[in-house]
Amino acid sequence: MNEACYYRVSVKGIVVDQDGRILLSKESDGRWEMLGGGLEHGEDAKDGLRREILEETGLEVTKISPQPRFFLTVPRRNRPDFVANVVYEIELANLDFTPSDECQELRFFSVEEMAVQRLFPNVEALQKLLLAERDGQMK
Repeated sequence: MNEACYYRVSVKGIVVDQDGRILLSKESDGRWEMLGGGLEHGEDAKDGLRREILEETGLEVTKISPQPRFFLTVPRRNRPDFVANVVYEIELANLDFTPSDECQELRFFSVEEMAVQRLFPNVEALQKLLLAERDGQMK
């Protein structure tokens, strides 16, 4: 018999610059995360993404891709359940953020630079997907 498996659904946004680098947010514990957060019950994914980014950074999302770019699942830290990330490509009005515990710094990283940073597990999974996509290994 399978054990119960629970997922926390989170909507994330990635900004990709002209050099293909990904914008990440440094949290108060020093690890890097994608922008966005948990989806409220009954909330539209794109509305939730806009809300989360505004709450955590004070930044306005000006564009969201019509469809998610990635979907990934990873175990949650120190918990028996998992998180499911629906990842959209986004554009922001600017990068003049308001610091918070969930956003102390914003920085663009290449896929290689991401590999040597302290990342949340979901960002590690994203980095692997980006490497596979770049190297033409997507299944």
